[in-house]
Amino acid sequence: MSAPPELPRTRAALRDSGHVHRSVAAEVRENLLGLMGSGAPRFPGVRGFDSTVLPQVERALLAGHDIVLLGERGQGKTRLIRALVGLLDEWSPAVAGCQVNDHPFAPVCPVCVRRSAEEGEDLPVVWRHRRERYGEKLGTPDTGVGELVGDVDPARLAEGRSLGDPETIHYGLVPRANRGVFCVNELPDLPARAQVALFNVLEERDLQVRGYSLRLPLDVLVVASANPEDYTSRGRIVTPLKDRFGAQVRTHYPLTLEDELALVRQEAVLPEGTTLPAHVWETVARFTRLVRASKRVDARSGVSVRFAVAAAETAAASALRRSALSGGEAPVARVCDLAQAVEPLLGKVEFELGSEGREAEVLHALLRRATAEAFRERLGGADLSALSDRFSGGATVESGDLVGAVELLRRVGTVPGLAAMIDRAAPESEDGPPTQGLAAAVVEFALEGLYLERRLSKDTLPGGGVYRF
Repeated sequence: MSAPPELPRTRAALRDSGHVHRSVAAEVRENLLGLMGSGAPRFPGVRGFDSTVLPQVERALLAGHDIVLLGERGQGKTRLIRALVGLLDEWSPAVAGCQVNDHPFAPVCPVCVRRSAEEGEDLPVVWRHRRERYGEKLGTPDTGVGELVGDVDPARLAEGRSLGDPETIHYGLVPRANRGVFCVNELPDLPARAQVALFNVLEERDLQVRGYSLRLPLDVLVVASANPEDYTSRGRIVTPLKDRFGAQVRTHYPLTLEDELALVRQEAVLPEGTTLPAHVWETVARFTRLVRASKRVDARSGVSVRFAVAAAETAAASALRRSALSGGEAPVARVCDLAQAVEPLLGKVEFELGSEGREAEVLHALLRRATAEAFRERLGGADLSALSDRFSGGATVESGDLVGAVELLRRVGTVPGLAAMIDRAAPESEDGPPTQGLAAAVVEFALEGLYLERRLSKDTLPGGGVYRF
C-alpha cells in the first residue's frame, strides 16, 4: 500500500507539519481511548471476550504493559494479538532505509545517527502503514538468539569493516519490529537462551548483540501467547522472563452457545454455492461444546474453535459432493453430512486414557446428543405427528449422504406443515422461498430428531440410515 503523496518526505517538512513523536505505548493508549470515546469497535473479529478478556487487555495497554496471553489451543489468542495493530496510527514516519525503523526526530541506530548528522533536516522520510509495523515469530526449539535479536553480518565484514563496527550488525526480528508490535507465539517453546535474550527488551527496553558495545534503545510492544500448562507447570519458561511481562491475561473458549455460533459462522469458509441451514450451524456449535465438556476428552489439551470450523466446512463439502453425484441440485448440508465430518475431526481431539479404539464412537455419540439438543430447541414444540404417522403403516424412508434432496422428498411424500417446520428450523430462509434442498434438510432433521426422541426407529447404514416406526 502506497502512502498518500501529500505526506512529508523530509525531516524538515515533517517538523513543519506539526507532527509529534510519540512512543508506541502512548500511541496505542491515545488511539484506544479515542475508540472508547467514539464507541467504535476496538478489536474487530474478536468474539466472546467482551466482558472477560478484553477489559484486562485494555487495562494493560492503557498502562503501557507488555502482555502474555495464556490459553489452550484455538481460543483466538493470535487473532486478538493481530487486532492490536488496529490501535496503531494508520501511517507512521521512519527514516528511509533504516533497518530498525527509526523515527526521524529520534534516530537510535548507528547508521541513522551518522546519517542524521550528515544530512540534517534533509534526512529522507518514508511512511509505513500500520500493517508493516507488526512482527510475529512462532516459538520453536531451533530459534536462535541471532534470529530474534541479531548477529554479525559476514557480507559487511567482507567489505572491509572491522569486527567491532556496530554497522556490521544484521538485526533480528525484534529490532526490526521497533516502533511497532512484536508477537511471540508459543513462548515456552523458545530455547532458554533465546528467552534470556528478551530480558533487556522487556525491562531495559534496549538491545545487546554479542560482544558489541551497543545499547540500542527499542520502542516496541511485546505480546506473547502460551499454553497455561507449558507456562506454569512444566518449567519450560525462564522464570525471570515471566516477571518482565507487565500483564498476564487468561483467555477462554466461548462461554455461551451464541458466542460459539457467531464465531463458527465468522471463521468457516464454505465452498462457493453451498448452504448450511441454521439448525446445522447450531448443531455444529453444540457438538463442539459437548466434545469440549466430555470427560473422555483431555481438557488440558482443549478443543479448538478450529474443530467447529472444520466440522462446518466438511459438512458443506459433503453436500457439494452429493450435489455433484445426484445431478447438480443446490448443495444444502443435512444432518447426515455432519456424520461424515466425525472421522476427519479425530485428529483435532486428544482423548483420555481408556478411550483408545473408541474415539469415533465417542464423537458420534456426542454428535447425536448435539442433534437432539438442537431438535428440542428448534422443533421440540412443533406438531410432528403428521410426519411420524407417515410410518405407522410400516413404511420406511432411507436417507444418506448420497440421497439427493428431490429423491428424499419423494420418499417421504407430502409433509403437512412443512413450511412451518422450515420457519422454525431454518428461519434464515425467510429471505426467499424455500428450496428443495432446504426442505429436505429440515425433513431429515425432523426425522433424526424423532428417532433420537425414540418416536421412530432407525437402522444405521454407511452414510445414513433407514427410518421406520
